Amino acid sequence: MATIQECRDALDRLSDNLARADDGVRGAAAFDRSLSCHVTDLDQTFSGRLDGGRIRVDAVAPGPPRAKAEIRLAMAGDDLLALVAGELKFAKAWASGRVRLEAGFRDLLRLKSML
Repeated sequence: MATIQECRDALDRLSDNLARADDGVRGAAAFDRSLSCHVTDLDQTFSGRLDGGRIRVDAVAPGPPRAKAEIRLAMAGDDLLALVAGELKFAKAWASGRVRLEAGFRDLLRLKSML
């Protein structure tokens, strides 16, 4: 099982990957939205922002998200690590229910090009 620090490091790597991505992906990520990632097996929520093509984690708190972020993710820690490492494809994980993504329709359309 992944640790809280490993999950935090994975989110930092994801942010770095977005910053280095090609113009299309970076452009799709270049919007300002609140973001939460609930790591279900650890019952911890990382909260922050997707801003300018980067993920900024501001807080980690026990339990599910306390506030409703504009973009909400939920998954097991090992799935987060596998997604960031490229070992698990987002579409397959989402379709099988291993990853939950909730966002407004317009945000989903923009996120689709990143995933």
